[in-house]
Amino acid sequence: MKSFLTKPKRKLSPAPEPCPGDADEPTEVKLALLSSLHPAVDQETLLDILLAHDGSVSQASTALQHQEHARPGSKKSGVIGYQQSLKQYALPPPLSGDATSPTKKKLKSKRGSTLHLYDPADVAEHTPCTIIHNFLPPEDANDLLRELLDEAESFEKITFKLFDNVVSSPHTSGFFVESYEAMQQQKADYYYNGAKLTDVRRITPQLAKVKPVVQEAVNREVQQRIKTRYPGGKKLKYQSPHAWVPNSAFVNCYKGAQESVGWHSDQLTYLGPRAVIGSVSLGVAREFRVRRVLPKDKDKDRDKDGGGSGSSVKAAEDDPDAEGQISIHLPHNSLLVMHAEMQEEWKHCIAPAPSIDPHPVAGVRRINITYRDYRQRFHPRHTPRCRCGIPCVLRVVQRKRENYGRYFWMCHASNVPGKEGCSFFQWAEFDDDGNPIFDGNAGPKQPP
Repeated sequence: MKSFLTKPKRKLSPAPEPCPGDADEPTEVKLALLSSLHPAVDQETLLDILLAHDGSVSQASTALQHQEHARPGSKKSGVIGYQQSLKQYALPPPLSGDATSPTKKKLKSKRGSTLHLYDPADVAEHTPCTIIHNFLPPEDANDLLRELLDEAESFEKITFKLFDNVVSSPHTSGFFVESYEAMQQQKADYYYNGAKLTDVRRITPQLAKVKPVVQEAVNREVQQRIKTRYPGGKKLKYQSPHAWVPNSAFVNCYKGAQESVGWHSDQLTYLGPRAVIGSVSLGVAREFRVRRVLPKDKDKDRDKDGGGSGSSVKAAEDDPDAEGQISIHLPHNSLLVMHAEMQEEWKHCIAPAPSIDPHPVAGVRRINITYRDYRQRFHPRHTPRCRCGIPCVLRVVQRKRENYGRYFWMCHASNVPGKEGCSFFQWAEFDDDGNPIFDGNAGPKQPP
């Protein structure tokens, strides 16, 4: 390592020699090496570039040198506002067109690490999301924020049962719909975590004003993703071909750095398969983390464990860091679109923060609005009911390779404090456009 630090810098080359110790040095040592070679670049950017080059100090350093030569006289800053795309740190492809060029490698999160993304191009490339910064006119964003901060004073925590314990969500929420009729339907017909909502609100003036702006942007981003990211430029199987039209909004309020929400996928029961969600962030900036769901083959894992305790099976299934995490930074006045692959194939969370920078209007609070399209064909009167008489919840197989991606209906009365629920289960069937198919298309199957 000493020789690497003291020897003269090599000229830019399309095939840099590996740095001594690249393969076995800890990440902290590699960062120290890079920092000594490029002291004007902050640590977080150095880590991102190191991950982009598979942990190779020499390749990361050469990429940084290339960037410095490409911008002569430019000044470096140790502060990140909106990070420029990591693509700028990729080396140019060699003249020979070598397919192993760093530009051909996909940036990936690594096991046990969190890859931080700021630039919209990186977010679209490496996650099932797209992000738009400075989404609304500044005054509109602040008006919406002030309105919802007032509403949030009367928000409540959601209470539900988890592993026989009654727990509350670590943040407060409110649910908004468009009309008085929709409010009455929600209170009478819809269930969340096995119970009915008692606090359903009429959409506020600012929420209504922003809704068509969100609708237009989300539909534009969905079409762009279909054209550029999906096989053959076609929508995914079960994805609706119709325009996304939001008719409800969950509003969450996070008060302070420690309020959060754990790893989860959003419930598909009323949205249908391959759902799209538009999420507006206001106030304090927070980290939105995503990780891909990795299904496991139980039989193979059990064989590795000798077929005994099955501990390796549980460890493999419960490992939330098998492919690492990706953190999308959500500043004030940003729109995040969660695309059609998000809920089935990924999980997401808002992680507790060690500290936060107060917002001039919101202080330490963050307001998040998730606009959703509740589809009429998934109204509870059209979907199966379990033996408890409660409309079933729609889920998808995620943790097992067997039947991975297949949808099913099941009872979720067991999520209600004081109720046990039943063992009702039924595979869900849909046409290519995500419309539910029941017996003869005449209605849901009823339990015997």
